[in-house]
Amino acid sequence: MQRLKPDPVPAIHPCPEHLADARLAAVYADTKATLAVPWMGVVTMAFAHYRDFYGVLWGGLREICGTAPFVDACRDLRAYVEARSEGLHPAHLDRELTVLGYTEPELARIRDLIEVFSAGNMPYLLIATIARLLLEGNAFTTAATSGALEGATLRVSPAAPLTLIEPHHADSQTAALYADIRSTLGLPFVNTDYRALARWPSYFALAWRDLRPRVGTPAYQEIVGAIHGRAVDLASGLRLPEGPTAAAVRAAADQDASTAEVLAVVRLFQWLLPGLVTNVAVFRGQMVERQDSRIQ
Repeated sequence: MQRLKPDPVPAIHPCPEHLADARLAAVYADTKATLAVPWMGVVTMAFAHYRDFYGVLWGGLREICGTAPFVDACRDLRAYVEARSEGLHPAHLDRELTVLGYTEPELARIRDLIEVFSAGNMPYLLIATIARLLLEGNAFTTAATSGALEGATLRVSPAAPLTLIEPHHADSQTAALYADIRSTLGLPFVNTDYRALARWPSYFALAWRDLRPRVGTPAYQEIVGAIHGRAVDLASGLRLPEGPTAAAVRAAADQDASTAEVLAVVRLFQWLLPGLVTNVAVFRGQMVERQDSRIQ
């Protein structure tokens, strides 16, 4: 399956968690609880706009998301992402941030938040990949779910809800940075990861300044393409429970809008997520604690 960005980029209609009606809020809560993540990704909020489609997709996938095979696939994917992303040689920001006045407890909070996304993005990438495979007519081996439930140990949730700096919260400098992110990545929106890390504007400006020149380079594109391929291989190897067949998800998509419309949205997220996980891995590499980088 080739990595494919829809052209034109389709409109997406994610409903923020705080605006969800009771029915949608219950779907969001179930998704977050099953994946053990503290945020509803834009990807699944955009999918959930198509309620019949997401109902069939998530209704079939929720059983497998806490099982050992899915957990192992997420761990495998994360290890692969972080190993490949080392080839982008991120700068180490500890010294610059210390000069700005960041203390070690503050740096630790940034690292903790990056850890949330480093782990939590993996199930979202696999779900988007499974959704695309199904909508494009691919069949999965089916089986009753089995295996130890390990989801609670896979991902790390913060003690408090994420603080997101939304575009309408942003000062002029952060608004300009968001515009640069959208332009550089070729997307009409700013993912949750960036809006959460912008909680520390001076940190995030440095992090993005280091990452930006790498985006779009041949080395970056090769790494992102390889991560896409690994996600496809891992997703294709999962044995799904009875229910989310290609025919079922396509029929549900046609109830909401059309298979073509829903597939364009799914392809958009399945295209962008390998880049997002690469970028988060670079952010993680920038913040690896090194004793010799500290100012004494």
